[in-house]
Amino acid sequence: MAGHIDIKGIVVIVGNYGSGKTEVAVNLALDQHARGVHVRLADLDLVNPYFRTREVRRLMASLGIEMILPPEGWLQADLPILTPKVGGLIRNPGELAILDAGGDGVGATVLAALADAFQAPGASLQVFQVVNPFRPNTQTVAQCLAMRSTIEAASRLKVTGWIGNAHLLSETTADHIREGHDLMQALSKASGLPLLCITASEPLVAQTRDMGLNCPILTIRRQLVPPWLKPAAWHAID
Repeated sequence: MAGHIDIKGIVVIVGNYGSGKTEVAVNLALDQHARGVHVRLADLDLVNPYFRTREVRRLMASLGIEMILPPEGWLQADLPILTPKVGGLIRNPGELAILDAGGDGVGATVLAALADAFQAPGASLQVFQVVNPFRPNTQTVAQCLAMRSTIEAASRLKVTGWIGNAHLLSETTADHIREGHDLMQALSKASGLPLLCITASEPLVAQTRDMGLNCPILTIRRQLVPPWLKPAAWHAID
């Protein structure tokens, strides 16, 4: 495994519906916080009314991770509520600001409304597209590239790297993760864009590390779950 995940400045997480990008954004924030990075997390997901970063606001608050959310009375709204805090976060991200944007082209349009803020002098911006190769429309390199084009056109931002999030929820095996890793390597080569990391659920991390893959692994402790399930307990992982 090649080192830890190293990100700074503004990091935008995008992905098509079902890619798991919100879970990735949450766990990425937790991972960086555990490594001593000062993290802020903004919820810009205006498409999916169920699994959104705002659902973990209590956990984040308990850890001292600031979240930028719509006003309390609008937390369940599916409206493009962009408070002045969002623009302020982009202009002054501090050490690390993670923005969880909506799924596919429809959700990415909210980023276009923030285009001027992203162009601020000296802004350090990275945009990572999350790919789950076991979801429709991202099962091949060509499909992933087409989805990237859709997201870029809607957001007016360029994807700068990839995050592999191969999973089938509770049915996921280490072989699925290896298969996803192989696709992501091919995608990185075809696009010329770096692979930031792949993900693995906590029970599969040890097996994934034993594969000797040449990219960092982001441990996923699932926080965004249906009401009848409990989120995974959070604790720092070396």
